[in-house]
Amino acid sequence: MDVTPTGSPETAAGPLVSAAAVVENGRLLVVSKTAAPGLFYLPGGKPEPGETAREALVRELGEELGMRPRSLTPLTEIRATAALEGVPMTMTVFRATLEGRPAPAAEIAALRWTDGTGLDLAPAVRDHVLPLVL
Repeated sequence: MDVTPTGSPETAAGPLVSAAAVVENGRLLVVSKTAAPGLFYLPGGKPEPGETAREALVRELGEELGMRPRSLTPLTEIRATAALEGVPMTMTVFRATLEGRPAPAAEIAALRWTDGTGLDLAPAVRDHVLPLVL
């Protein structure tokens, strides 16, 4: 899996995204953004030019959840259609543990812990991440 710096947050395969799969007590942490309050994603976001996927995720977790990861381990790379934008994306997912309790910040409207039921999950999360972590 390529976690090297990028010259741009876009590739021929669409936007690059770094995301965290945080699992506690058999539940996955998901967030909804103010732009799409009913749809839940993994916390994370797009790397800035020159950032590695790992660096982008550390920054995004600080901005979105107000915390740093205790550990980040590469889990998978997913090529899928972005749920909101409807364009192809490449998402690098890290298995993560967090220090403390996350709280919504920045563009995050809400966070939830899910076993995969009862929430409208982004297709990449539902179809690719859940089977790997739960």
